[in-house]
Amino acid sequence: MTSNSELQNLDLIDLISERHSLVRKITEKAWNDQSDIYISNSEWYIMARIYKKRPTISYVTRNVEISRQAIHKFIKNLAAKGLVDVHNVENNKKEKCIELTALGEECYEKNEALKARLEHKIAEKIGVGQVNKLKNILKLDWGIEE
Repeated sequence: MTSNSELQNLDLIDLISERHSLVRKITEKAWNDQSDIYISNSEWYIMARIYKKRPTISYVTRNVEISRQAIHKFIKNLAAKGLVDVHNVENNKKEKCIELTALGEECYEKNEALKARLEHKIAEKIGVGQVNKLKNILKLDWGIEE
């Protein structure tokens, strides 16, 4: 882990990367400490895209920054863990849709609570106003999309 003094010399891109890496590690550990079901960051990413929806697998493939082959592998893993169901789409033999199972929704919601606790800890340290400011900055259109 990068120390706070080492962070002082990093540019914006590396600062974002370091902080992202740190919060992902913390949330992953928090999840693994309280659950027997291992869920990778990529699997969480996919679960977030399908929570309370029933998208097609091709929709997920187009809207998630992971290769098509990897997405299919992650979906297979999620299904094997009982976290998602894959269904045929009516009137379309090739297309399949995906949705979280009751267990998948429960895991997703527990993980959201863990992330909210981490956000609260960060807010206690740097201030609620700073956290809200950071969130608003990250939501802005930076004009850099490809």
